[in-house]
Amino acid sequence: MSECESECQQSCSCTAYAYVNGTDGSTGKCLAWFGELQDLVETKIIAANDIRIRVHGSELGKKGVSVNSLKRTLVIAIVSAAVGLLTITSGYFLWKKKLGRITRTVSENLGGKNDTELPLFSLRSILAATNNFSEDNKLGEGGFGPVYKGILPGNQEVAVKRLSKKSGQGHHEFMNELKLIAKLQHTNLAHLMGCCTEGDELILIYEYMPNRSLDKFLFDPFEKTKLDWATRFRIIQGIAQGVLYIHKYSRLKIIHRDLKASNVLLDGMMNPKVSDFGMARIFDINQIEANTNKVVGTYGYMSPEYAVYGHFSGKLDVFSFGVLLLEIVSGKKNALFYSCENSQTLAQWIWQLWKEGRGVEVIDASVRETCRIHEALRCIHVGLLCVQEAPADRPTMSLVIHMLEAEEATSLPPSKEPAFSTSRNSSSVTTYSKNGVTITLPEPR
Repeated sequence: MSECESECQQSCSCTAYAYVNGTDGSTGKCLAWFGELQDLVETKIIAANDIRIRVHGSELGKKGVSVNSLKRTLVIAIVSAAVGLLTITSGYFLWKKKLGRITRTVSENLGGKNDTELPLFSLRSILAATNNFSEDNKLGEGGFGPVYKGILPGNQEVAVKRLSKKSGQGHHEFMNELKLIAKLQHTNLAHLMGCCTEGDELILIYEYMPNRSLDKFLFDPFEKTKLDWATRFRIIQGIAQGVLYIHKYSRLKIIHRDLKASNVLLDGMMNPKVSDFGMARIFDINQIEANTNKVVGTYGYMSPEYAVYGHFSGKLDVFSFGVLLLEIVSGKKNALFYSCENSQTLAQWIWQLWKEGRGVEVIDASVRETCRIHEALRCIHVGLLCVQEAPADRPTMSLVIHMLEAEEATSLPPSKEPAFSTSRNSSSVTTYSKNGVTITLPEPR
């Protein structure tokens, strides 16, 4: 063994050595390993009394490592690697199994016997349309994931909504949006053109909206000048028609639950299209209300009974529409009113001016001089009625549309103080949504 040690020490690349006794009286021999320890053949190790590995004395405090110690180290490494590989493999097959169920569900719901027959796009066609999801084609990103502009054969422009693996949403929201919006056809609802469930991708393909979403115009000091009063009033009426359709006239009775400016898309003519039905809930034809333990949506647009108790009905969408209507008229973002402690809500600020007879001051300064004042004031009145604290005090969407079209403001019922008044013992401000929307927690009267 000492001779083998001397030979190994003469080479800097020698990492291990052993002495193997001879058999049948033959002379023994040295075994040496150079570089990384590989090919530790079992028969060679057994034949040797010891295998010595060269290490720095400060690392182990001894000159050698016994074969048992080496074997134990190798066993631990092999077992760890096997467990890791098994975990990855199991996870992969569980994902594929779940994705397979989704794909089958898509086929069952959207193909064959279903009269909707939503097209299924191949991943290759989506990659070609978006230039491999190029950042140059990215339109924006929401809770579901990024949205890209794509160009299909025939130069048809589309919006490609790709589920992000980091998204808080997932398969349930994907299927929910597929099943719902594929069955909805209305001029004021975003049109779903198809989907892709190939590989590990979950993708929705929508008609392309060249003017993006309403919030990109409404809350930008430069872009809002493109929203004259006639355009704003048409947008208000279009949103109301879209919500009325899903509440009353579509094949499915639907509560949207996340109606806000960023979920209203604008086509080339600035016509509104309500989108993002991932949070929506289907009601039975005769069902009026429901409860949930999982409150979803954006705080500030939620009605009090939903935000606090998880109780919702069509009046939840009416409340959200009221907040959105007041944003459109005032040009002010609801979320900004929650950025400072003890600040008023948007509805509360408007209410204070309204009851003092200063409703004109609510109207966005960019359109105040050119708008039809009586029309704008009527919209403010309707918005305040929509954000009443008690659901029974809010109008239905049918009545909302009727009131918006009314010529005489005196025909509207008087409004009460809106919900979420910060004057009622609420001091803390809590952030709930990813886009920084906050709300003062309400207390029931």
